[in-house]
Amino acid sequence: MASHQLMFLVSTILLLPLAFPSIAASKYAPSSEYVPAKQVEKEVTVVVEGVVYCQSCDRFGSWSLTGAKPIPSAKVSVVCKNYRGQVSYYKSFEADNKGYFYAQLDGFQMSHDLLDHPLQSCKVKLVSSPDEKCNLLSNINYGMYGAPLRFEDKVFRGGKHYEAVIYAAGPLAFRPNYCPPATHY
Repeated sequence: MASHQLMFLVSTILLLPLAFPSIAASKYAPSSEYVPAKQVEKEVTVVVEGVVYCQSCDRFGSWSLTGAKPIPSAKVSVVCKNYRGQVSYYKSFEADNKGYFYAQLDGFQMSHDLLDHPLQSCKVKLVSSPDEKCNLLSNINYGMYGAPLRFEDKVFRGGKHYEAVIYAAGPLAFRPNYCPPATHY
């Protein structure tokens, strides 16, 4: 029994870099020659993307986004907390004309590689909608309290010294201020 638990623990530790590829990324480029570290540091940027919608009145009270329309210029925030529960990063971002947001987390830092990893420490929240007819917060995909991030195996590599690890959140949605009562004949 104890040998099975030990084998499970060792396997888990060895597979962690596969589950969190940004942790496994080396800070320095491999080289057989000595090159000062400042010249070969790899910049790894964290990005969060998603879409903000206005939920259809037909789907009110559910998490369904069938019939939903994107909200141009909607605002979301990214909040990250360290392993002590303290806010370590906060910034709001505005969606484009199709409701899509691309939040590059400039300045985001991890003080602990596993506990402060974006998948555990960061959430995306709805902030505001410029659409006066659709600006009530909804908790679809936890938009009110913080939508968790998902790693969908998207990494952008720009040359030898730049890499962006892209996470997804949501889709998120506001709901209409007024929905006419459903009529049943």
